[in-house]
Amino acid sequence: MEERLQKILSAAGVCSRRQAEQYLAAGRVAVNGRTAALGEKADPEGDTITLDGVPLTGQGERRTYLLLHKPRGYVTTLSDERGRRTVAQLVADCGARVWPVGRLDLDSEGLLVMTDDGALTHRLTHPSHQVEKEYLVWVRGDVAAALPALRRPMVLDGSRVGPAKVSVRGEGLLSITIHEGKNRQVRRMCAAAGLHVTRLKRLREGSLTLGDLPPGKWRRLTAAEVAALAGENFAREG
Repeated sequence: MEERLQKILSAAGVCSRRQAEQYLAAGRVAVNGRTAALGEKADPEGDTITLDGVPLTGQGERRTYLLLHKPRGYVTTLSDERGRRTVAQLVADCGARVWPVGRLDLDSEGLLVMTDDGALTHRLTHPSHQVEKEYLVWVRGDVAAALPALRRPMVLDGSRVGPAKVSVRGEGLLSITIHEGKNRQVRRMCAAAGLHVTRLKRLREGSLTLGDLPPGKWRRLTAAEVAALAGENFAREG
């Protein structure tokens, strides 16, 4: 599926959308060997996109795929202008420049995929692929009254989100599964349903589960795990 190039570059973790617009205006981005213009679209899974001549998706190169157990107190960025701890610091010894796939806010924890594969990043984050993300959510409030609202489509800040899959795991403890992955979506959905989230932990993304990986630790994904996430048997272990 085609997307605007500045969005693809940002999703690949190489720059912000604003920086991507500057790169496009400067003629530094090309699609299939042709210099791209600002506002142009491309298919990250089918087109060869380069920045300064370097392929965005790194076709033919070994990629790196990590599963990190993000602890609370870390921001999901490569650097932070406010000096907060980042997930990049936790994987600094992996031997590659990887970026986080999707978000977990400062106060959230759990499964976070980190990679240098732009195509896989797009597949896991674009809503058209409907990759499920399951969270364990500790809440305060009237859970019984909130369940019907959580299980229906919602509008958050003018944007529609699909119904969540919700089950009760214990007193004040819910399992919530979504597939859009908007910013702070689970917390905002719970707030809209009258619940206050006290703790949030991501357990699963697609077929990948957190398991017993300790907080702050990471491991490499196997080739089979990457292939399952990508939806096809092309990936090689990094």
